[in-house]
Amino acid sequence: MSALERSVPDTAAPIPPPPPRDGILGPAYRTLSIGIISVVFLIAFEATAVGTAMPVAARELDGIGLYAFAFSAYFTTSLFGMVLAGQWADRQGPLRPLTVGIAAFASGLVISGTAGVMWAFVLGRAVQGFGGGLVIVALYVVVSRAYEERLRPAIMAAFAASWVVPSIVGPLASGTVTEHLGWRWVFLAIPALVVVPLVVALPAIRRTASGPVDPDAPPVAFDRRRIRLAFGISVGAGLLQYAAQDLRWLSLAPGIAGAALLVPAVLGLLPRGTYRARRGLPSVVLLRGVAAGSFIAAESFVPLMLVTQRGLSPTMAGFSLALGGLTWAGGSWVQSQSRTAPYRERLMIGGMVLVALAIAAAPAVLIESVPVWTLALAWAVGCLGMGLVIGSTSVLLLRLSAPEEAGANSAALQISDALANVVLLAGGGAAFAALGGGAVGAAHTVGEAGASASHPAAFAVVFLPMAAVALVGAWVATRLEPTDA
Repeated sequence: MSALERSVPDTAAPIPPPPPRDGILGPAYRTLSIGIISVVFLIAFEATAVGTAMPVAARELDGIGLYAFAFSAYFTTSLFGMVLAGQWADRQGPLRPLTVGIAAFASGLVISGTAGVMWAFVLGRAVQGFGGGLVIVALYVVVSRAYEERLRPAIMAAFAASWVVPSIVGPLASGTVTEHLGWRWVFLAIPALVVVPLVVALPAIRRTASGPVDPDAPPVAFDRRRIRLAFGISVGAGLLQYAAQDLRWLSLAPGIAGAALLVPAVLGLLPRGTYRARRGLPSVVLLRGVAAGSFIAAESFVPLMLVTQRGLSPTMAGFSLALGGLTWAGGSWVQSQSRTAPYRERLMIGGMVLVALAIAAAPAVLIESVPVWTLALAWAVGCLGMGLVIGSTSVLLLRLSAPEEAGANSAALQISDALANVVLLAGGGAAFAALGGGAVGAAHTVGEAGASASHPAAFAVVFLPMAAVALVGAWVATRLEPTDA
């Protein structure tokens, strides 16, 4: 029965008014909400700003050959951090993993910002990814512990909205700083901002969500098997991505080794029945990976396609995706409304259809007569769908999780997200390279000559399969409610 449903009394006595109900910015939640939203804003700004400075950093450190590992190092170590944070938060509360995660995130930025060689830069990205994995899972546990169920869609919508300004301002600010002060300041300035969420959020979390769920229960030891599986999934994902980036026969060995580590680790860390799309929590976790993986794998190739095939500058190619930040936040806001809650499954099915249509429409700009702005509109539609789906998967996961399992299940959701990014990016990158995509990157120059290196098939072979994956996600979205719901 809903909290709003009340039985009618037999007497004629007046019914007292219900107690005031705070929103996420009401007096009871204001400090906590501002604090954790600031953390998400910081992560969003880093993600958009650092990506702009990365090519300059790799060139100055003579490390173009290791460029891809600056991205994969973050994802692989974040997988380990997610599993560790899930167990840590379930046993001792989210305060410690969040604090350690923010410290590691900032330390990684400092290591990369002061690196003198590329391997040290990659090491910093790995440290940063470990911290990011701790932080994101700890934040989900904070939401589970501190907010009533009716408020969780709203706080998830606020998380999505926190990406809007960084997605628009981040690339421009990073480009300006890189040009006038140097790429190192993009990395070194962000840790100074860590002080704000630390000061604001941590005291509020200590009051509302610290400690184990049941303080009187005996402490439970860490599950060493899950820790070993987490290490296996990180190493396996790294090996698999390395093999996909180096299309030689010798790469088969690390590829096979990566799969041998990855498959049992995934089966052990995700809910049973995930890859069979079993109804309920397993399908929620699967949908998160399908949605995030298909969309991010496709989006990663959009700027490159616009620069090399249509001659746009990198800045203009990046801004073509800026409108998506607004529509993503809009979709997340729609799913957060109480009047749309009864239709959540339909919204998620529709959201995945929008994502599939956007991805399938993107390579239309390979046709010279198609205006470039049509891609910006298509991607805004896809981002609207992602806002509907990503926020809803988070809400459903917390609703289907017992309080003492919120950390482990949140970790599974984030693992599905990150792992799908790694696997689908690796697959898309391998297909792209096999059809001549490597020649695109090697041959093009920014500007009018950029459009001369035409390899449309290399891009089509990335986008069309990802659209098919998104359509599979629309089917998975029909299986989110348990059979006894």
